[in-house]
Amino acid sequence: MYGASDRELHEECGVFGVFGVEDAASIVYYGLHALQHRGQEGTGIVSVDDGNFHRIKGEGLVTEIFNEENLATLGGNMAIGHVRYSTTGGSNIENVQPFLFRHNTGGFALAHNGNLVNSKQLVRYLEDKGSLFQSTSDSEILAHLIKKETNRPNRPRIESIVDALNMLEGAFAFLIMTANRIYACRDKYGLRPLSIGRLGNGYVISSETCALEVTGAEFIRDVEPGEIVTIDRHGIRSSDYSQYKRHEMCAMEYIYFARPDSDIEGCNVHAFRRESGRLLWEESPVEADIVVGVPDSSLSAAIGYAEASGIPYEMGLIKNKYIGRTFIQPSQSMREKGVRMKLSAVKSLVKGKRVVLIDDSVVRGTTSQRIVGMLREAGATEVHMRIASPPITDPCYYGVDMSTREELISSSRSVDEVCRTIGADSLRFLSKEALFKAGSRSELCLACFTGRYPTALYGNK
Repeated sequence: MYGASDRELHEECGVFGVFGVEDAASIVYYGLHALQHRGQEGTGIVSVDDGNFHRIKGEGLVTEIFNEENLATLGGNMAIGHVRYSTTGGSNIENVQPFLFRHNTGGFALAHNGNLVNSKQLVRYLEDKGSLFQSTSDSEILAHLIKKETNRPNRPRIESIVDALNMLEGAFAFLIMTANRIYACRDKYGLRPLSIGRLGNGYVISSETCALEVTGAEFIRDVEPGEIVTIDRHGIRSSDYSQYKRHEMCAMEYIYFARPDSDIEGCNVHAFRRESGRLLWEESPVEADIVVGVPDSSLSAAIGYAEASGIPYEMGLIKNKYIGRTFIQPSQSMREKGVRMKLSAVKSLVKGKRVVLIDDSVVRGTTSQRIVGMLREAGATEVHMRIASPPITDPCYYGVDMSTREELISSSRSVDEVCRTIGADSLRFLSKEALFKAGSRSELCLACFTGRYPTALYGNK
């Protein structure tokens, strides 16, 4: 079913925190709702009220897990929340975050977006020291690392966090909430986004700025790579856990994952995608009658392509937003009809037309093949596919659902071979250089396009 994996790539995760705002859990609820596109498998919120931790979590969407009644049990002016798509670890309730840990030196909750590449080595190290893991999620590792110094119970928490973060390798944005404060931490490579906003006399921390807007918070700044931001009654304080700082933001955040109304490190996502579309026309023009984008993440690039080319932009594909996540497909024939349940071609706009089909990426190729076939059935005379990113040739080990080279159609086929497989009249991809140009950036993580990874891989490759 087109929609079971929707756009062929699963989103990562989203974190959201609130400090110093009355009824904090309700604010987190709205923030998580705005981040729902980053994970639909599970969600949770932990709040602190007079030093007492309260938690609700479950498998499902934000609106399925929370209601007025159970949100009322999450008292206090401080809370963190999480929406999840499973990366490391399975999709079961034990792995739904935030995690909550109770300890004689003080409890704390933890939420994580990203993926650690040295998780196996760290688990072995910690288990040898006596740690017992409650889940199979690599996010739990940080909690055990923070608490591993049992011979120094009065050690300042920030020192333990600094030591723990320096043992982690990979992509992460962590929120750690104690009885009195929230720590916001970002990996030293800057692979995952994390932003801070002001809300009244308090603060909000979010994976994306779109969630700040929803809650009425005013953007202050991003958490920097290698930085720990401490938020408590004294305000905001900053400390570095690493002097090695890069800004290798995951390019797929701009290309696909983030909402178009989010700004990532000062660059608006819609503006990036529209400029990518303009550059795609410059690099790969084609004669056609209409430009059609694949909803929703490719629409901005399609607008840019149409603007640059002068070819009219048309809503030739319509997405049905009301298909449930667990649509029942009792037979193969029903599964094949799944794409039509999620997406349909507008025959009156497409029939007799040469179509430029804009998509953000090609992963396995099956979805592209179905959409090209759908446009042809609707009467398109030609379908020229233009992709607003380079060919994906290598797996991602940082939290995106592309873990094996075998599942990537471009890893073993040339562009012409991929074109024949998906049934298009022509196929072209955006260059890697254009991604830097679109975002006016000098650094990006392009590992899935180049096979060059910013971190060591600890045997994952």
